[in-house]
Amino acid sequence: MLSRPRSTIAQAARVFATLSLGVTVAMASSVSAFAQNVPVVRDAEIEALVRDYARPIFRAAGLANDGIDIVLVNDQSFNAFVTGRRLFINTGALMTAETPNEIIGVIAHEAGHIAGGHQQKLRDQLERAKTMAVIATLLGAGAIVAGATTSSRGLAGAGMGMAAGGGEMAQRSILAYQRTEEMTADRSAITYLNATGQSGMGMLKTFRRFQTALSLSGAQVDPYRISHPMPQDRIANLEVLVKQDPNVDRPDPPALQQRHDMMRVKIAVYMEGQAAASRLMRKMQGTLAAQYGDAQSTYLFGNIAAALAKTNALIKAQPKNPYFQELRGDILMKANKPKEAADAYAKAVSLDSARSGLLPVSVGQALMAVGTPDSLKKAVVQINNGLGRDKENSAGYRYLAQAYGELGDIPGAELATAESHFYSGNYKDAKIFAMRAQQQMKRGEPRWLRAQDIINYKPSTKIK
Repeated sequence: MLSRPRSTIAQAARVFATLSLGVTVAMASSVSAFAQNVPVVRDAEIEALVRDYARPIFRAAGLANDGIDIVLVNDQSFNAFVTGRRLFINTGALMTAETPNEIIGVIAHEAGHIAGGHQQKLRDQLERAKTMAVIATLLGAGAIVAGATTSSRGLAGAGMGMAAGGGEMAQRSILAYQRTEEMTADRSAITYLNATGQSGMGMLKTFRRFQTALSLSGAQVDPYRISHPMPQDRIANLEVLVKQDPNVDRPDPPALQQRHDMMRVKIAVYMEGQAAASRLMRKMQGTLAAQYGDAQSTYLFGNIAAALAKTNALIKAQPKNPYFQELRGDILMKANKPKEAADAYAKAVSLDSARSGLLPVSVGQALMAVGTPDSLKKAVVQINNGLGRDKENSAGYRYLAQAYGELGDIPGAELATAESHFYSGNYKDAKIFAMRAQQQMKRGEPRWLRAQDIINYKPSTKIK
């Protein structure tokens, strides 16, 4: 039986939190370190697509040369946020959005936060609010002392009220500031969309979805106790801006929509299970995206031979699609044919214009499974190539450590293990393995110096 949640502020805040787009601050020195508390998911195809969505927006926002990383979060809620120079997008947002324009609108909003320096401004506001709260507490404490010395219960009570009220005032000040910055980011997003010839309808659809979800929750929200404007307020403002947009009715390019559909199907198959994937594929019946989902579902849950046949048909339809070759490699690995899998992954690398670091690591994994001394040496080269493109891939360093170990290069294996711990944010173990590696290396050589860097590393205590 379906039940409606009780209408409390706390319940409403939880509902609203799953529907938010915004800015946050975090103490983290790397994506992997921050990701200790965030379930990051990696996929070459999805990462390439989202970067393609973001590139023109970042250019319009003046962020093209700022080295902004996009990180995918394995979470079914519709959410995105920025911290430092990183944009985090939930897979739930990617899965829910029916068109590229909806996600591009989300990215434009987050770009508005970055370009507007909202994180630093939020830190400044937090410091001011902290000062306000401290002053209120001191004033309240003074009133309490005065009340005690004069035997005035009223004055002492006023002092306690003053201290509590100061904290409430500081909190409301911060929340009001955040609501203002959210509206500013919305306006900036529309500016970026206009500059890139894209519609703002995707943003509007997203916030209408938020309004519907909040209404269905049955929760009553105090608009002064949330960090984001109420959806109806955002919609009213956006409708005015979007209707003035000359691109309001411009659709997404068909090729981009196809890639978006294939991304959604992939997320459904790998993260939401057969039932969810089947429902989505029925809506896309007869499309290449549906065929792609069927091949992936067959690979995960069905017959290997059938999955291979379906994937070969996909490759025939789009011979230059690197991700069909990647799927073929996955299937061949599952079929215990690592040499053929390595060839498929290598083909994917050659077709990958995005130059993902994940695909060369897959080639290396397959070559490791071949197990000959020559294939192990080639595996080391491939994995190092991948890590050269994607240095924070902690899993890649684990494979590299295994390959070095099987080749008898123990110092290399120890250093690769140190790197894996380092990019996972486990600095204590990283330093231990780096010291072990150094003991077997010639002082001053490049690997020794890298080990020294890890040993000397001190995590930043500043909010980034």
